[in-house]
Amino acid sequence: MLGTFLGLCYHELATTWIPTAGMWGTVGTVGLVWAMGCQLILDWVPYINGKFRKDD
Repeated sequence: MLGTFLGLCYHELATTWIPTAGMWGTVGTVGLVWAMGCQLILDWVPYINGKFRKDD
């Protein structure tokens, strides 16, 4: 369907760029988690959740 919508040339170009776009997406996600702080993300992981509990 992508080949008929965009044409054969753009279909081949899109299939070669999929791994690169996936890698940049992964790097961006890891960078975002790093910038936001691990505690914010790891608070939702059940095994590590107890590590960040605060005693009030």
